[in-house]
Amino acid sequence: MKIYRVGGAVRDELLGMGVVDRDYVVVGATPEAMLAQGFRPVGKDFPVFLHPHSHEEYALARTERKTAPGYHGFVFHADPAVTLEEDLARRDLTINAMALDEAGALIDPFGGRADLADKVLRHVSPAFAEDPVRILRVARFAARFPEFSIAPETLALMRAMVDSGEVDHLVAERVWQELAKGLMETRPSRLFEALRECGALARLLPEVDVLHGVPQRADYHPEIDTFVHVMMVIDMAAQLRLSLPARFAALTHDLGKGVTPAAVLPRHTGHESVSVALLRPLCVRLKVPAECRELALLVASCHSDIHRVDILRPATLVKLLERCDAMRRPERFEEVLAACEADYRGRRDHAERDYPQARLWRAALAAARSVDAGAIARSCSDPAQIPVRIHAARVAAVRLMETGQTP
Repeated sequence: MKIYRVGGAVRDELLGMGVVDRDYVVVGATPEAMLAQGFRPVGKDFPVFLHPHSHEEYALARTERKTAPGYHGFVFHADPAVTLEEDLARRDLTINAMALDEAGALIDPFGGRADLADKVLRHVSPAFAEDPVRILRVARFAARFPEFSIAPETLALMRAMVDSGEVDHLVAERVWQELAKGLMETRPSRLFEALRECGALARLLPEVDVLHGVPQRADYHPEIDTFVHVMMVIDMAAQLRLSLPARFAALTHDLGKGVTPAAVLPRHTGHESVSVALLRPLCVRLKVPAECRELALLVASCHSDIHRVDILRPATLVKLLERCDAMRRPERFEEVLAACEADYRGRRDHAERDYPQARLWRAALAAARSVDAGAIARSCSDPAQIPVRIHAARVAAVRLMETGQTP
């Protein structure tokens, strides 16, 4: 029995990055031998075990064979005769197909170390084309390592996988899982740019793909291209270290612009309702978690008003706060403001600017929340009038706040 550290832990150690999770491959062992040493089985599709003390994952060396379309269409074979190189050969990228033995010696049969030095994302073998999830993984690694390029032959293989329909077999849960991870990477725009370049974005997220393609005009500038703007917005969201819900909201806030006539851009009055109409089925299709879906819908519907807080009347301010349920859920409203800040600063001339709108909204929310809704309810003899009076009191409090007075 021989044990090797493999995959991302080896890659990150060679890059000088902190290693959080370590995975191991065991060559020359059987499930019975692992159990005899106290390992606990956890794998369903193939033998994976948890170390009895460290609880790190140890997988028996295995090969795989394609039997059906999609990423589920594989048969795995684990056997003591499977070699380390055979196990590494089934991996996606050369930089993920390296191993360290127990003495710390590097095993690198596919040139992963050279590709690390050259900053190239390159597939290990033609078997890459058998698993459509690998398209998403390559795009995600492009977002994690923004200084890396995708090898031309790997990009060509990704395009062929899209053209053959292999990408259409991806299930919603896996697509969302990889997109969510990519949104949380260093430069998430590179994920969507890579998917767009190989044609996968049009299949997986057509609502985002159609944001580009504005005809060249005499007054053209990059921000007329909504795709360019949205990519800047999600990179700003990453720079601001926003949460996943806020980053997803940043990605989807302008979907309505994709169906706005190019002749009127960058003006897009009234596109918010179209954005919401496009966003709802997208969330259903990808089975987007409720927290991400709800925040994205709020940002899509109200980001324009959030930006122009300084010209809104107190009654309009309060209506928006109530629509966002900000009085009961101020922490979620902070997420709305964060996504709107990313939108505002996701422009070449705004990146270093402050976002004073957030301060104004916080002040309006504080004034509205200062109203004692319970006292108003207790003093109101007509239950139907309770929400009306509470709203009026909040408007009055915001009006006083704007004049520098206290309620």
